Amino acid sequence: MADDEMDYNIVFPDAVTSERHWQGTKEPVVVLLGWAGCKDKHISKYSSIYNEQGCVTVRYTAQLKAVFISESFGFKELSGTALKLLEVLYDYEVESSPILFHVFSNGGFMLYRYVVELLHSHRRPPRFRSLRVLGAVVDSAPGSANVRGALRALDATLGPRINPALWCVLMALFATAVFLLRVVLYPVTKYVHRNHYDAMRDGPPPWPQLYLYSRADRVIRHTDVEDMVGAMRRHGVPVQSVDFGTSAHVCHFRDFPVEYARRCRDFLASCMAGVAEAEEEEEEEEEEQPEGGPSRRHHAQTTQ
Repeated sequence: MADDEMDYNIVFPDAVTSERHWQGTKEPVVVLLGWAGCKDKHISKYSSIYNEQGCVTVRYTAQLKAVFISESFGFKELSGTALKLLEVLYDYEVESSPILFHVFSNGGFMLYRYVVELLHSHRRPPRFRSLRVLGAVVDSAPGSANVRGALRALDATLGPRINPALWCVLMALFATAVFLLRVVLYPVTKYVHRNHYDAMRDGPPPWPQLYLYSRADRVIRHTDVEDMVGAMRRHGVPVQSVDFGTSAHVCHFRDFPVEYARRCRDFLASCMAGVAEAEEEEEEEEEEQPEGGPSRRHHAQTTQ
């Protein structure tokens, strides 16, 4: 069971919309992981893109302390959160549906990193092995060893109402911690806790990915995103990227709503088409097997 303290939202499509788009097949489940400090009303605008396509959507944003404190000091608090998030799928009995992730900024990407590791770990719970991930949309992420960008993200999260003296203290402490642990000492600390960027660059998931970013982003450097896209291609991962050019951090949908929504819908459709083709190939292989003989699919599962 997922922890009752997890503040998530799940939305199911009406039967008519689901049937119109997916015609009897299982509708996709889209898991949206918000940026640090974002409110549900902000991320719900993105989930509407998928709700209108007849998808189930799950919205969740990691706690600020987990993003800015636990990760900075090498505590893997988000690993436990990732486990609870996947358990939500079982709580609502949608674990057999194809899954798409839509991830925002480093705050969402840090949590996504642990989801990926959990699904690919040899120690993962046996029931998680049946989860089928379609792909991932990554918005304004990931960033690597960018102290200035991290400070801007924290500043935006704290907001203008915070006491100026407290703001100075928090910013100074955070800057010192990030600079020491994630820059100066990282050649040593990475053997204890690798940052999200290096972990995903060197051990990416195999499913298709779509990166949405902008050269005008002052929090996440566009070169970090482009380097990650290049790394995915070198690993043979199907990857697409879109540079919106002028939009600010996590503002691509606000500035380019039509194109952004179209990109997401097209990516979802292409991922679902790939699943349909794979299922047809599996059915053909099973039909070719002698009656009473084990299928290739069953053999692959039993030899893992």
